[in-house]
Amino acid sequence: MRKAIVIISEAGQSTAQAICREWPCETVSRNEVAQLWSQYDCWVFVGAMGICVRTIAPLIKDKHTDPAVVCADTQGRHVIAVLSGHVGGANEAARQIAAAIGALPVITTQSDTMGVWPLDLLSGRFGWECTDLLNPAIFAFVNTRPTALLLDIRDRGTDYLESTLPAHVTVVKSVDDITPDKYQLAIIVSYRRYPDIKGVTMLRWVPRVLTLGVGLAHQAAPAEKIIAGIDRVISENGIYPEAIHQYATIDIKGDEPVIRLLQQQGQSVCFFKAEQLAEVSVPSPSATVMSHVGTPSVCEASALLASDHGTLLLEKHKDESRQFTLAVAIDRTFLRQGHIEIVGAGPGDPDLVSVRGRKMLEKADLILYAGSLVPRELTLCAREGATVRSSAGMTLEEQCDLMKDFYDRGKLIVRLHTGDPCIFGAIQEQMAFFDKHQMTYHITPGISSFLAAAAELKSQFTIPERTQTIILTRGEGRTPMPEREKLHLLARSQSTMCIFLSAAIADEVQKELLTEYPPETPVAVCYHLTWKDQRIYRGTLDQLAQIIHDHHLTLTTMIVVGEAIGNRKGLSELYSAHFSHLYRKAKS
Repeated sequence: MRKAIVIISEAGQSTAQAICREWPCETVSRNEVAQLWSQYDCWVFVGAMGICVRTIAPLIKDKHTDPAVVCADTQGRHVIAVLSGHVGGANEAARQIAAAIGALPVITTQSDTMGVWPLDLLSGRFGWECTDLLNPAIFAFVNTRPTALLLDIRDRGTDYLESTLPAHVTVVKSVDDITPDKYQLAIIVSYRRYPDIKGVTMLRWVPRVLTLGVGLAHQAAPAEKIIAGIDRVISENGIYPEAIHQYATIDIKGDEPVIRLLQQQGQSVCFFKAEQLAEVSVPSPSATVMSHVGTPSVCEASALLASDHGTLLLEKHKDESRQFTLAVAIDRTFLRQGHIEIVGAGPGDPDLVSVRGRKMLEKADLILYAGSLVPRELTLCAREGATVRSSAGMTLEEQCDLMKDFYDRGKLIVRLHTGDPCIFGAIQEQMAFFDKHQMTYHITPGISSFLAAAAELKSQFTIPERTQTIILTRGEGRTPMPEREKLHLLARSQSTMCIFLSAAIADEVQKELLTEYPPETPVAVCYHLTWKDQRIYRGTLDQLAQIIHDHHLTLTTMIVVGEAIGNRKGLSELYSAHFSHLYRKAKS
């Protein structure tokens, strides 16, 4: 965004300088505004609102082409979005400038003041194509007319709509549910071409979620004609061409003119070898295709492969000119079907779960949490009617069967693991099960207990010129350790070491560490980090086992070893010397 700032009077100089420090702008005089109006994306006036309005009034044309205009008073108390609030970005600019100078943003756009969806921004935010006039829909929406919401796919945008549903909006399952006696506005997010509904204002967004597999005849017709034919076939079958986000075909067609034209138009094209395509089971295999290119399917197989084995919406269609065949699949990740979110719960405090993790917990149909390691308080945000189960007394098979039951019914499952799932999270077997049954899943990371330990110990685990490495490991208990990862070998670096799941074998851990660390090395034994009953015991390495035995510590105990966790005695001088050295080096 190219930004200009206009300082109307000397009194606004300090405010303008404060704005430009955090929000760099080019300074323009008021007399130059008319000449340079279209060369900037955002104009910031510092001074009286009346002068700002009189300056820009002769220049205003259309909200889709006018730049954003923001006005700040000379004392920097208020920042007002004046023109092109949504489409031009003035509302967001006002918020950013106000945050930079400690002012109050003044936003008057009705959807913002009401706290409802900014309909004119959503297509750009989520990459959707809008097929209808916005103004009639915006008028009905901000005036809280009864609104139906039909969602045929799931993506970041539909998640947003569902999680921020206004009171006057009802989610419907079918277009047949949208009738003028119930609704005055219909908002639809779909790749399907739904017709107008008499008496209902329509707002249709097209998400780019489809993959088109194409088979081409050798030296086919002109590329433009084939692309037009593809669009025609898709439209005739009730699908928006705008919903195609990638094309796919066999690699030997990579030099065909139609493929090159698609790439020149900015389209993504995936290529597969014949042997890859031959492994895909398709509804319409062809012996003729097999004899020519070595696979019984090109269009269907490539559509399925490129869509991550999604669902075919349009099976093999042969164009009447016999120049191409096509098939259309929806990517598996966009299907409105069951989904599993593996969420890192953090170290225990419910406030330390991520924002995304909390949102997932709030809308889940099933929360399956590691009951022996995750406090139940983390699940208290579950919505009414959700199933909340502890996995503590369940076998892996029972856990997977329960999740699959909910998944097969199209439900959202949250598998809640302690800390971050990637660190001793035991998720590998579950993911193998999900992969085997082609179940969609995603991982939301969490705050690991080693990070909570650093915070609670008020320690920085890395010290310049002393230790720059943090080792996350465990002692060898029932789970064997690789020979190269034995504790005494890892201890040779004398780095900061965070040892998980090892309180029960404290004597062996202490023995191995003492082969490399000095006995006086600081240690911290941290039990139930961030839980209500958190306990932390400090000492030295030669006291480690005794500390654990004396306090009867077993599960959910983190052992931290290394000089970095000391009480920072002498470290202030070290840091001062280190950074003074870096400063002198930079100056020289």
